[in-house]
Amino acid sequence: MADAIAYPLTEPGLWVERIGDRVFPGRPPALFLDRDGTINVDTDYPSDPAEIVLRDDTVPAIAAANRNGTPVVVVTNQSGIARGYFDWSVFAAVNGRVLDLLRERGVFVDMVLACAYHEAGVGPLAVSDHPMRKPNPGMLVEAGKRLDLDLQRSLIVGDRLGDMQAGRRAGLAQGWLVDGEAAALPGFAIRRLHDADDLGGLLAAIETLGWDNGF
Repeated sequence: MADAIAYPLTEPGLWVERIGDRVFPGRPPALFLDRDGTINVDTDYPSDPAEIVLRDDTVPAIAAANRNGTPVVVVTNQSGIARGYFDWSVFAAVNGRVLDLLRERGVFVDMVLACAYHEAGVGPLAVSDHPMRKPNPGMLVEAGKRLDLDLQRSLIVGDRLGDMQAGRRAGLAQGWLVDGEAAALPGFAIRRLHDADDLGGLLAAIETLGWDNGF
């Protein structure tokens, strides 16, 4: 129970943290982002705040969303907690470092959701195919309810196909796959994010979200 009191846990394996107090009228679309491997370099179950390094290609996307009033939501699987590699206090320290580094670059996120459930876990976190764990859409749907988002017009950026599958299952129409390849799924377009040209396409799509928001 101590963790539930100390940290924003809505259940033993789900972290939901609202950051800041920006108000988003009119059911806006959001920019959803995976964390490890997308916002920061993935060091394989990151557990040391001192080792966190941001990826340069994601910061401009967050900046574009910040400028035009688009909510930025982080949705991250954290099976290292279920596996016993670290606990929520370590996640809090690492995630705090990620957010601090983003602020140092002049950008910010509005909500962080983290799912610790995994079939290889122990105790109450040992859950197979939990609805909140990507590729399931639960974290995106939960953010949509809490921020009153238009999921169909939202975008997702991630480094795994599971991120794209979560976006598709949540009703999004497109996502950008870090270091992956473009593909077309029924009702969902996967776009690659390799280079400056790919980043330009993502930034253009985020700018369009701003126009939808009235900016």
